[in-house]
Amino acid sequence: MHDEHEETIRELLLLQRVAQRISSILDLDRLLEEILTDVCQTFGYRRSTLWLKDDATNELVLHGWTGPHHREGDRFRIGVDGIVGRVGVTLETYYAPNVLVDPYYQFGEEQSRSELAIPLVVGGRLIGIFDVEHTEIDAFPPARIRLLEALAGHVATAVENARLFRQERLEKERMSKELHEAQQIQVGLFPAQSPEVPGFAIEARCIPCREVGGDWFDYLPLDDGRLGVILADVSGKGMAAALLMSSTRSILRLLAEDGLPPGEVLRRINRTLLKDLPAARFVTMIYAVLDTAHRRLVFANAGHPYPLLVDSTGGRFLPTEAGFPLGIRDSAFA
Repeated sequence: MHDEHEETIRELLLLQRVAQRISSILDLDRLLEEILTDVCQTFGYRRSTLWLKDDATNELVLHGWTGPHHREGDRFRIGVDGIVGRVGVTLETYYAPNVLVDPYYQFGEEQSRSELAIPLVVGGRLIGIFDVEHTEIDAFPPARIRLLEALAGHVATAVENARLFRQERLEKERMSKELHEAQQIQVGLFPAQSPEVPGFAIEARCIPCREVGGDWFDYLPLDDGRLGVILADVSGKGMAAALLMSSTRSILRLLAEDGLPPGEVLRRINRTLLKDLPAARFVTMIYAVLDTAHRRLVFANAGHPYPLLVDSTGGRFLPTEAGFPLGIRDSAFA
């Protein structure tokens, strides 16, 4: 009776240690190594292995082991190779009390005499197999098999969580890389330097609140020494706003090169965006043309905050008579 109590306590402590590792270790390789080592040391098993399913090849790939004669990356074909391959088909625990007479056993460790293979299943889907071997014949009593099946259930959950964590981390790294590349592209769309215009000082700066966004300014050299100045903002933030900003920039540059008045340029941009802009998206914009020879600035405003004029008499906003944001409705722009 005393020995039975000690055995029960030892089993419960093993499950407790495994549960603690599962809750604290997200690195799959380290987690499996510690669990397999603990199982072998607790029960004196000759060898323990954990195989993960490769869905692409329908094979079981060795991902963790204790004991001799194994290399990481070894593969078993499901339904073909050994007891592990058999369990991969049936999705049921398989116990070989004497491997020397078992029809599915493949020779691996010459001192092994009994083997137990347990499928790791999550949501009815095979993700791997937990396999242990012992040097004694019939070394796995029914109670021990039930214990190891319970342990395998915890391991299956841990493997799935670790895989999801790894996938999420890789996805975040991919998205971060793409956002960084998009940021570099967007920065390249902004003017590299302010234009040098005799008699005028022109400065601008844009600091997005995220990696990319819909805020935008630009300069556009025109005929007769005039300069187009653009200040705009696409509704929303992030990648979607940045893509719409890039499209709007291309449309404006194409239309402004014809030398049309600012109001007409905005009207034509608006007609184009009404056809293509997604619902609930719009663009506010000021397009101004600076005539440096006559020191005259003509601008049109499509829903953007009013420009502020400051001179010797003080500061005042410059409202316009008309101008909805672009992409909302057909409109004229003063």
